[in-house]
Amino acid sequence: MSKLQSTIKCAVLAAGILAMTPGCKVDVFPTDRYTEESIYNNAANMELYIAGMYAEFQKFQFGQFPIGYNNATDALTDIMKYTSSVAGNGTVNILATDASRVNAAGPQLNYWTDGYTRIRRINEFLQGLNKYAKVDEDTKKQYEAEARFIRGYCYFWLVKLHGSVVLLDNLDQYTTKEHQRSSEEDCYKFIAADFQFAAENLPKQWGTAKTGRATKGAAYGMLARTWLYAASIAEYDKKQFNQDELTGVTTANAQTYYQNAATAAEAVMDLADEGYHALESSFTSVFYNKNTKEALFKLDYVSPQLTHGFDLGNTPPRDAPGQSLVYGVPTAELVNEFERIDGTRFLWSNPVHAANPYENRDPRFYATILYNGSKWKNRTINTTPSDAIEGFAEYASTTEPRKTVTGYYIKKMLDSTNTTFVQNGSTQHWIEMRYAEVLLIHAEAKTKLNDINGAQQSLNKVRTRAGLPNTTASTVAQMMEAIEHERKVELAFEGHRYWDLRRWRKAHIVLNGVKFTGHRITGSTYEVVPADNVNRQFTPALYYIPIPAVELQNNLALTQIKGW
Repeated sequence: MSKLQSTIKCAVLAAGILAMTPGCKVDVFPTDRYTEESIYNNAANMELYIAGMYAEFQKFQFGQFPIGYNNATDALTDIMKYTSSVAGNGTVNILATDASRVNAAGPQLNYWTDGYTRIRRINEFLQGLNKYAKVDEDTKKQYEAEARFIRGYCYFWLVKLHGSVVLLDNLDQYTTKEHQRSSEEDCYKFIAADFQFAAENLPKQWGTAKTGRATKGAAYGMLARTWLYAASIAEYDKKQFNQDELTGVTTANAQTYYQNAATAAEAVMDLADEGYHALESSFTSVFYNKNTKEALFKLDYVSPQLTHGFDLGNTPPRDAPGQSLVYGVPTAELVNEFERIDGTRFLWSNPVHAANPYENRDPRFYATILYNGSKWKNRTINTTPSDAIEGFAEYASTTEPRKTVTGYYIKKMLDSTNTTFVQNGSTQHWIEMRYAEVLLIHAEAKTKLNDINGAQQSLNKVRTRAGLPNTTASTVAQMMEAIEHERKVELAFEGHRYWDLRRWRKAHIVLNGVKFTGHRITGSTYEVVPADNVNRQFTPALYYIPIPAVELQNNLALTQIKGW
């Protein structure tokens, strides 16, 4: 049996474990006669193979990244603080405060091996599909579109991390182990081509038996996200932070890429006009309505076959005394970001605001944050130090406090009805791409194209759903400030903030030389206290994560990104 045959066979069997449901019938071939051709002659096997490829999205569910134990990239930023001070549960804190931990010997922000393993499997599928599949051309294109959607997603993560990576799109390239990186600009073009093909060949909607598969709207949404990133690098990087010949995007192309982002977003908006996508009337219901039209692409979970641990990792301690892990908690910086209901900025320096800081705030605040006095699961949350179970604990006073170190808990995406998550896990869905993000992408792209009216319209749709007045921003600078604010509160804990600050080239300013904070509450006093015990560090070199040194040894043509 060839290596490719063995790989396909393993992939099909793994996919079967992931995707098989009661009543499924799969023809089983004797292992001594299992051939590549037999895989693609069997429709059920092809379905299982492609279904198995979707497992890649689970690596990044709920804004997580494969570092430590369920660490979330938002905790590298100003909106979230992880409570643990030791590696594993607190790896993200170590990375946030010690830039030297990211190095070529073993960069902690590492997706290289996993990403390229999945890309190879996808390329194997694409070759088999083209050589052996006994399906009509439309069906073949649909399978290819799904595969390229997943491949585009893998490459998007690699490029977000490294900028310049190796592009592989067919198995013939694997005959040699020596490949140099492609330019960052060519990488974004490659990713965009995958999502464009997917958008043109995926259905607008699948039947109920295939929910959870990529759709036309998901592909256009990812295409819009890709072009926005490329445009941002073109505008903001300007080779200020790395002199590698292959990193960076041509500054002159920024406007073209912003237009591409706007066009892709408008394709999703057209689908919304046709009824396929929409903002939920309630912000809260986005994360719990299994049939939400706001989700362009989401992962569904079904107990007991497939569950997750978001509640176990983030719910307040009294939900499961001694077992709730309380990984990440909101910072005071995020809490302060939520406006007043009238659209004015919340200010602690305003005596009226400070007297009742949690009243009359942006409704998304109440859907996102559990604060002192919140009602939760038939009790009132007490985050004052007097509460030994759920009250404030100073960060690093113990290594694993398993309670808030900022005075706040996450509420967004927690399931208030789940009382058995310790034993049975959780099943609320994870949305990788939602319509609100598309509107924010469109608003940003339109702002950069100096179409302020168009940008305002998209931004105001998000604000209107939240119950807020229209934006007062009327210049490019004001609009960008408003968009950053909206992305910070609308997309909180969904894994965008770190990557936004990187693409805007603001991370070395916002995330460096500063301690983020919480509130220690005593009576009516809200004391600002550091949630970090040392300053955060983000050096300009971190805009391009180094390639793992072992990969340079395995691929002699591959050069390290300059600066590492």
